[in-house]
Amino acid sequence: MKKIEEYVRSIPDFPEPGIIFRDVTSVLQDADGLALAVDLMQEKLKGIDFDLVVGPESRGFIFGVPIAYNLHKPFIPIRKKGKLPCETVSVEYELEYGTAELEIHKDAIKEGQRVVIIDDLMATGGTNEAMIQLVEKLGGKVVKAVFLMELAGLNGRKRLENYEIDSVIVYPGK
Repeated sequence: MKKIEEYVRSIPDFPEPGIIFRDVTSVLQDADGLALAVDLMQEKLKGIDFDLVVGPESRGFIFGVPIAYNLHKPFIPIRKKGKLPCETVSVEYELEYGTAELEIHKDAIKEGQRVVIIDDLMATGGTNEAMIQLVEKLGGKVVKAVFLMELAGLNGRKRLENYEIDSVIVYPGK
């Protein structure tokens, strides 16, 4: 079997010159790549005591749901503003060019629940920081965040230095 890095397609100069885009769709399009990605992310949770998994749309769903299923844990979706049907709490956060808003159902996390965040990518850490804020607004405690890929050159770990973070693949650049 190939190493997980071999399933990731790297596209130079996208979306702008000097950037290497790490494409997760090439992992998803290969049954072995997808299985390996889920397995390797799930391994990062060994020994972690937690109650539920959260993940942002859409790629956090792709990796978070099978991990939650395999470990018999609930999965809680975090969505873009206006996508959830019941009462929500939200947080606005900064993007490179503007702002965005994430929401979670108000009753999704109970006070004191231990939460794991699953997503495909950590870049600047802004989205991840927003997810942590949502969990904490509801009284949950983030015990770990696991990513398939991390762009270390964007310093997302610094923004999340008070949390346990783990990535399957760490790319040194942006």
